[in-house]
Amino acid sequence: MKAAIIYTSITGNTSLLAEVIHDNMEAKGIETDLIPVDEFQNHDLYDYDIVTVGTYSWDNGEIPLEMEDVYEAFETENVKHLSTGVFGTGDSFYPYFCGAVDLFRDMLFVHTNLAVTLKVELTPQDEDIAKCEKFCDRLIHQVAVMS
Repeated sequence: MKAAIIYTSITGNTSLLAEVIHDNMEAKGIETDLIPVDEFQNHDLYDYDIVTVGTYSWDNGEIPLEMEDVYEAFETENVKHLSTGVFGTGDSFYPYFCGAVDLFRDMLFVHTNLAVTLKVELTPQDEDIAKCEKFCDRLIHQVAVMS
């Protein structure tokens, strides 16, 4: 089993979550690649059993510009075999808290085997770090169910 975490971060909060998820997956024996969005290629999606997307939300809950190619790749490539998850950080001050996570969630639900989502308020706290382990468990369980 092999996993990828494709992520972007502007404040460092989402990259911190990506690293925690990476470490949790590796601790569970899953070979996991941490892929900054600027290194992502569409064909990467075929090399993995699990792909997670980590994003912040831009403006009024929108997907950041640098994540649009990732979003489109899931829509256009044949990725029904993938178990997926999406996570992100945001500020509940805005009307669409972690709106980009919701947009990815809805699309991944249609095009992949979506297993789990995770939204975190601003900087991850201890309870958020604990949620990352459950996030990983759900992903691994989804692959087992699909096998």
